[in-house]
Amino acid sequence: MSRARTGSEGQGYPALQLLSTVVFPEDVVSVQLPEEEAGNAVLLLDADRVPEVALVFVRDGGRRIREGSVEPVCVLARVVQRMQLPGGGLQVVFQGTARARVISVVEEGGIPFVTAEPLPRDEPDTPQTNELVLEVLDLVSDVVHRDGTYPDDLEGILRMNVRGPGRFADLLAAYLHLPLPAKREVALTLGVRDRLQLMRRALQAEIERFSVEAQVHTRVRKQVEERQREQYLRQQMRAIRSELGEDASSEEETEELLAQIEEAGLKGEAKETAEREIRRLRSVPPSSAEYQVIRTYVGWLLDLPWKKRTRDRLDMKRARGILEKDHSGLDQVKERILEHLAVRKLKPDQKGTILCLVGPPGVGKTSLGKAIAESLGRKFVRMSVGGLRDEAEIKGHRRTYVGAMPGKLIQLIRRAGTRNPVLQIDEIDKMGSDHRGDPAAAVLEVLDPECNDTFRDHYLDVPFDLSEVFFLATANLLETIPNALRDRLEVIRIGGYTRGEKLEIAKKHLVPRAVNEAGLRPEHARFTNSGLLQVIDGYTREAGLRELERNVRAVCRKVATRHVEGDKSPVRIGKQLVRSFLGPERYRGELAGRRPEVGVVTGLAWTAYGGALLAIEATRVPGRGNIMVTGLLGEVMRESAQAALSYIRTNAEEFGIDPALFRKCDVHIHLPEGATPKDGPSAGVAIATCLASLFTGRPVRHDLAMTGEITLKGRVLEVGGIKEKLLAAHRAGLRTVLIPKENLKDLEEVPAVVRRDLEVIGTEEAELNICEALLSIVMPEGALRSSEAPAVHVARGRNP
Repeated sequence: MSRARTGSEGQGYPALQLLSTVVFPEDVVSVQLPEEEAGNAVLLLDADRVPEVALVFVRDGGRRIREGSVEPVCVLARVVQRMQLPGGGLQVVFQGTARARVISVVEEGGIPFVTAEPLPRDEPDTPQTNELVLEVLDLVSDVVHRDGTYPDDLEGILRMNVRGPGRFADLLAAYLHLPLPAKREVALTLGVRDRLQLMRRALQAEIERFSVEAQVHTRVRKQVEERQREQYLRQQMRAIRSELGEDASSEEETEELLAQIEEAGLKGEAKETAEREIRRLRSVPPSSAEYQVIRTYVGWLLDLPWKKRTRDRLDMKRARGILEKDHSGLDQVKERILEHLAVRKLKPDQKGTILCLVGPPGVGKTSLGKAIAESLGRKFVRMSVGGLRDEAEIKGHRRTYVGAMPGKLIQLIRRAGTRNPVLQIDEIDKMGSDHRGDPAAAVLEVLDPECNDTFRDHYLDVPFDLSEVFFLATANLLETIPNALRDRLEVIRIGGYTRGEKLEIAKKHLVPRAVNEAGLRPEHARFTNSGLLQVIDGYTREAGLRELERNVRAVCRKVATRHVEGDKSPVRIGKQLVRSFLGPERYRGELAGRRPEVGVVTGLAWTAYGGALLAIEATRVPGRGNIMVTGLLGEVMRESAQAALSYIRTNAEEFGIDPALFRKCDVHIHLPEGATPKDGPSAGVAIATCLASLFTGRPVRHDLAMTGEITLKGRVLEVGGIKEKLLAAHRAGLRTVLIPKENLKDLEEVPAVVRRDLEVIGTEEAELNICEALLSIVMPEGALRSSEAPAVHVARGRNP
């Protein structure tokens, strides 16, 4: 395939694409090809046997010549000369002959061929095309006048070489400094009038560009002249003040402040305000109080990170490693945080999601915030709004007040030194409000993604963009957060730690830190597993870790004291040594010494500090059927007690109770720990079971606890805090827990070790709770276990 081929509709030509230039018909162009293009097989063909090649144009910037990728028009050209260049390049001289219509593309022997039909010469002149030629010549004259890179006689050269409007358009496109796509468009255009119009538009665009550049040049020159003039006048002012004996340090300070505006990146209103206040400084004596007020304000503006930001490092493996390294357990919480980070990696400009970590004290909410900041590679700052009642603490004081300052938010942003830190707002559930304003409304503005990009602090009184800040909130209670603010938050609940998780955390984190803080070495104090479990079981009763950490530190201090007194032998801390260091156990096992009793039931409660056991006792005395409830109970719990009694009285015969007994005695229900407020409907079934035990004389299982709201018809309704309640039951060593059937779906959130150790039974009717709890009682007809009826569901280690 080293020669041109002929076909029925056209002639075959070797195909070549030039990447750096365009060859027009009747145009001679010398092209220097780099080494990677010089090896093209087409250029190696014998010029005598292949007199012409087809210079094709591949669509969409592609390089491979194949069917469907080539423009329908090409330029036929002769290879006039080829010369090898030093370094492997090749210089080729092409002479365009004519445009041609591409019919087909084939590849033979690694060489692409196109079948092309040469197109006829351009149509003759017309009055319209001649008018266009004259118009384009006028534009060329204007361009040559504006652009000094063209020869002055370009217009004359074009006039002398004009042999028709089509040739004029091609020649002009070859001479002008047009972008390569524009030249390709001219080469692909067949109509003479269309080509002339393309050149007219290109020349008009060039003239417009020159006009814009001239305007920019004039504006820049004017600004430079103004700055030089201003600098000259300021030098004169300094000289005059020096002659008068006045201090010129304030003038130098204002000059430094003006220079810092550009460095700080202030723009728009903030820049205008800073410049205005700095100009005021020049007219105010440095000794006046107003000077210091203005200077402090300008200092705050310049110290804020208007353009400084840290670059996110969203490496999911690294983030997972950081969370796993610093936090044992909390698998669901860590997975939710990783999901949030993954979304931010895919959509960095995502707005609208504010994470709120809700859980008891000591479960690691703050350390999770630090881990998020570390995984993102951002600075971490935090503020507490607990007990806050003045919105000025958030949004700052107005400058009209003496001693005014920006709010805590702006102070933290300045301290972080970057405009996109991780900012944690602690105790968001403990804000108050009074005549000084509502801090919750101010925090709502801060967290609202539709508003915080133009946050305006009262002190600064200029907009500051908070949209890049990663906000994180923490709370103990969700219910005390105002509804409007809660609506902005995506809540992640942290229920607490199991006994095994506490042991692992103590071994990995608490003990090494306590040993180091006590000034000891790891070999000086070694805790055994039994010793740590003794601390966990006998000296702590919490969902978090703070009390555990305090006791571990107390043991380490005892070891440090012995070490200083001369006993430097390594100490192996087991159960006996823990009792010796910490004294008698503060907490006994909930089941220790317990036995089934009549009128005593264990309920489950949810508090801001996690789940807790709720002891319920009842007794009866001769009377007239009255009920008395004590133990610092709320109105809801009192109503639950009344509903439970009404249910037992209504179904007395089914439980084998003489109905007349209710008219002959009074009932006293008491919940111990009377100094602790208690409220909520979830103790309803427990109170009903307690009353059933009291009137039947049947004892209640001591290894069982229950929770659920009761209705007058005996239905057991869904309650909240199931995870925390089951954790409390597990810590206390209980074996069986009765919960509402509707709450069985919440078992997915409960750790597997808790589900494995506890028998969890879901019920719909209070009658089944009572039958499960009371000992030595005949179960009524229809009250069957899960294997016989769907009313009761047993979960062992999995979600039923």
